[in-house]
Amino acid sequence: MTGQTVTVVVEDGKVVRLQPSNKKVEHWIAPGLIDVQVNGIGGFDLNDAQLTVDTVRQAAAVLHRGGVTRFCPTVVTGSKERMLHCIGTIAQSCESDPIVRNSVIGIHVEGPFISAEDGPRGAHNLLYVRDPDWMEFLEWNEAAGGRICKVTLAPEKPGAIPFIKNLRQLGIIASIGHTAASEEQIQAAVSAGVTMSTHLGNGAHPYIKRHPNYIWAQLAEDRLWAGLIPDGFHLPMSTLKVMIRAKGRKAILTSDAVHLAGMPPGRYHTHINDDVVLEENGFLHLASTPDILAGSSTPLHVGIQNAAKAGIASLGECITMVSLHPAELFGLDREGVGTIQAGSPADFIVYDHHADGGWTILETVLGGESVYHL
Repeated sequence: MTGQTVTVVVEDGKVVRLQPSNKKVEHWIAPGLIDVQVNGIGGFDLNDAQLTVDTVRQAAAVLHRGGVTRFCPTVVTGSKERMLHCIGTIAQSCESDPIVRNSVIGIHVEGPFISAEDGPRGAHNLLYVRDPDWMEFLEWNEAAGGRICKVTLAPEKPGAIPFIKNLRQLGIIASIGHTAASEEQIQAAVSAGVTMSTHLGNGAHPYIKRHPNYIWAQLAEDRLWAGLIPDGFHLPMSTLKVMIRAKGRKAILTSDAVHLAGMPPGRYHTHINDDVVLEENGFLHLASTPDILAGSSTPLHVGIQNAAKAGIASLGECITMVSLHPAELFGLDREGVGTIQAGSPADFIVYDHHADGGWTILETVLGGESVYHL
């Protein structure tokens, strides 16, 4: 963040110019936040077998309240029928609602082509884990109307390498996640076209060999972007700090929020992973296995605040990791997304910055339209 005082002039959904101003600074302004992994939020579940177009719209509205202007709705491991329904419904919501359409970068499919091992599988349902199947992907993409932008898979699965090559040919991001791969298998995947690690440091065995292992191998690979969850539970703050330092320009903070984000603490039954427990402090885990997390209950803007307050990075640096960096991952920076400059889309947030590193989102603007105002 800088101390420059400006007035942002917007016309037809674009930033026309930044006009210097001598007025006293009233509020801060920054590019809109981009969340590359959202399973649901505020009670709205993007993986519900009965998902509706309106539910997608409501989830987008909750995200806007947290300063997120663009996101990747994430459909996780499940039956073919449930996954197709969710993918198709998200696409229908994009087609019918221009605000949703402008908010959704594309659909992220996380699984079902992941490790079946306890630990790497995380909270994904073992019943539905399966090997990569290109014909199944084509069904997804047809239901999505070509809106799939990222697929998370384990590179050690049979058929994973040709699957990754096919994704690369279509310009779709292949991301490593929920894996027990060897260093050699990870290198083969990167050579085939993988460009990202999904929630690096998670979807892993609780105890692994100190080195080498699949976390170090991904952390050391400079060609991989890394999604990192700053909720304070998925990664200790010390680990998050080291991973951000290692990844630098390729570090992306993401929420991995599930529909229980923003909900009261308690025990919940979900169709994805049966009983889960949301603790008072926000820790969300499987009821049967407390050391296996069940996604995050922390919205992205709160996770950013956590990282800033912990001194891992300034608030401005954290915002860059959830705006410019993900825009670069998806090539959206070429359109000016992730920045505020003449010609860029008018996607930005207005906020108050507190002395303790915290912040309050006051307004979210998407394509020049105010979609949230406190």
